[in-house]
Amino acid sequence: MHAYRLFAEGPKRVTDAPVAEPRDGEVLIKIAGAGACHSDLHVIDANAAGTSLFSPPFTLGHENTGWVEQCGPGVTNLEVGEPVAVYCAWGCGRCRACLLSAENYCERQQLLLGGGLGRDGGMATYQLVPSARYLVPLGDLEPRDAAPLTDAGLTPYAAVKRALPLLTPDATALVIGVGGLGHMALQVLRATCGARVFAVDSLPTHAHLATQLGADRTFVAGDDTLAELREATSGRGLDVVFDFVGAQTTIDLGRKLVRPDGALLIVGLAGGTMPYAQGKIAWGARVSIPFYGSIAELRETIALAARGQLHARVTRFPLERVTDAYQALRDGTLDGRAVIVPNG
Repeated sequence: MHAYRLFAEGPKRVTDAPVAEPRDGEVLIKIAGAGACHSDLHVIDANAAGTSLFSPPFTLGHENTGWVEQCGPGVTNLEVGEPVAVYCAWGCGRCRACLLSAENYCERQQLLLGGGLGRDGGMATYQLVPSARYLVPLGDLEPRDAAPLTDAGLTPYAAVKRALPLLTPDATALVIGVGGLGHMALQVLRATCGARVFAVDSLPTHAHLATQLGADRTFVAGDDTLAELREATSGRGLDVVFDFVGAQTTIDLGRKLVRPDGALLIVGLAGGTMPYAQGKIAWGARVSIPFYGSIAELRETIALAARGQLHARVTRFPLERVTDAYQALRDGTLDGRAVIVPNG
């Protein structure tokens, strides 16, 4: 089969990857869509630098949807041809976190392994999923366009859900970064809470997108952003700040803006660090680094999309143009999410 695989010397599209026969409990998926994510770029760059946490070779792509192609022995709750979303965090299945469906916080794995993250992912004609529990029915959603729900939708949904007690109708939240995750976060906030929502991005086009998605106010990042946001909140600060970039500049912006007893959630993985000392953040403010979401939260994310309240902006690329998709991601020229469609 065709696949985009990461080797020790770098990523490469191949045409001779084997198609695995599903064994007990496994499911073979015919891939509909595989989202291109900044996390993929981190994996590729770390591999090139010799600092990768994963051992190649493996197929990239952790944001996947498809159709059930073949079920291994013991799988009785799926039908061939059924459209499904693939949950990518594959834990031990036995610890307390896994039994609560939160395999993203598996207690037995210091390093998360999953499809596209150390194990074969979905940038291929087919993907072998090790257990039917990692598959969530998509119902009537278009599988190709639903691929971003499995990460770009799930990750901000889980972050917003964590902060909901603070997102009261008199509260104000800030979304930093209106890219693949941020544009979904704005929709989740609008669907789940009554708080005012601000958004900031370095690109005017992304700020405009935030306005289209219902942000109450948008800001183009610059030298005066901190002052502008302080003025917009009458000096009170933000109740909740969601940082979907995670660079040093965005973390510093967020920690300076969050109000006392508020919350800063750092979701992006751009390499910034959070300083810990008195005076670095408001008294009582909580800082957390939510990671991905649970299987149950993926079901909730898909349900939100099925009701028309969550929609990913998608640009489709054939597998032959996967490098173009990643370059557009690096350049910040994508409107929403790039999705690879290996089967057309």
